[in-house]
Amino acid sequence: MTDVQITVQFMSGIYLGLGTNLGDREKNLIQAIEYFLASPLMNVCRWSSVYQTEPLGNVQQADFLNMNLEIETRLSPIELLAQARSIENQLGRKRSIRWGPRIIDVDILSYYDRCVKNSALIIPHQHLHLRRFVLVPLKEIADQYFHPKLNKTIDQLLTECPDKRQVIVYKKAAKLKIRSRCNVG
Repeated sequence: MTDVQITVQFMSGIYLGLGTNLGDREKNLIQAIEYFLASPLMNVCRWSSVYQTEPLGNVQQADFLNMNLEIETRLSPIELLAQARSIENQLGRKRSIRWGPRIIDVDILSYYDRCVKNSALIIPHQHLHLRRFVLVPLKEIADQYFHPKLNKTIDQLLTECPDKRQVIVYKKAAKLKIRSRCNVG
């Protein structure tokens, strides 16, 4: 009888969007990344630079800092959502005003080439293609990204994006002080 070795591999091509506009915004992003890094269920493969953008919606509030991560995980999409919500809660996220100020926001942008739609989760993120502040950092870390539902490349999505607000580099990925073993964009 021969021994059978089973290897569980991480799935790649999972992208998360992070945003914050309350408190020490850069620190909030770094803390969120470090929570992901501390999880034995995930590996942060790379992160983008941090970008400053004007807020969405009609709520008077400070500018956002946004960035994207590429991760690997064995978690299902719904388990990953629970992990993201847990990190938001640990950092003090309060959900009160839609598109309002927040200490941290973690969105699942894409989960490999899967499309998911249920009452808790839509993947790819339903507004991914409409938000320049998501697309610019995504291109930085995934310049070959292909939207599995719209059948468009990241370059096509950027060209067709109706959001014309500026996305300004706040801090380059390599300048972020993150305690890790990972790669920057």
